[in-house]
Amino acid sequence: MKFAHDDYEVGSGNVFKDLGLANADELDLRSDLALIIAGRIRKLGLSQVKAAEVMGLDQPKVSALIRGHLEKFSKDRLCELVRRLGCDVDIRIREHKGSMPGKMKVTTDRA
Repeated sequence: MKFAHDDYEVGSGNVFKDLGLANADELDLRSDLALIIAGRIRKLGLSQVKAAEVMGLDQPKVSALIRGHLEKFSKDRLCELVRRLGCDVDIRIREHKGSMPGKMKVTTDRA
């Protein structure tokens, strides 16, 4: 929900929804996963070539992913890449209290 102020609007928390994109929730989820992947690559000190080797990709795909070009990456594939970078991926299902459909989101443990 957006709230209008004098000089600006407060966003919904999903920039893709604020831009009016039809698949906003999917885009938001994939961008969150890409940020996690980029963070893991940095944390592990991997070059793009080494990251590509670890994730089973070629270097140009790693470069595209880090730059946010996610058109060729499904959420399932991004979850697999997160796993290959040494993270557990847990899927938790709970009943949504609001209107249908429910939501998908990514959370991380910051240790």
